[in-house]
Amino acid sequence: QVQLVESGGGLVQAGGSLRLSCAASGRTFSNYAMGWFRQAPGKERDFVAVISWTGRITDYADSVKGRFTISRDNAKNTVYLQMNSLKPEDTAVYYCAAHGSPGTMGVIRYEYNYWGQGTQVTVSS
Repeated sequence: QVQLVESGGGLVQAGGSLRLSCAASGRTFSNYAMGWFRQAPGKERDFVAVISWTGRITDYADSVKGRFTISRDNAKNTVYLQMNSLKPEDTAVYYCAAHGSPGTMGVIRYEYNYWGQGTQVTVSS
């Protein structure tokens, strides 16, 4: 069983920054891609960013490219999401997720077997 615990959410003004963290335990962290997704009220849970198991490959939703950066520290079993130039439309619950298969990565939420509890990010205008 994999446990994912997010932290770092909060309230920030438009243009500000936040850094989300996700601590993982329960399996070999460095073998699996990790992703961040977000869900606004009344909307689907959408892909935000993904990072490969080595950390060398990343991909982002168009809406966050150039503003968000995903990274990981395999020695600490932790993945991060640095969010800069935040906008009110970034307001959502952000979820960390672990891919279901080792050595692969993707942007579809159903590829991810394990999810954190979510952390709220609110951006005021």
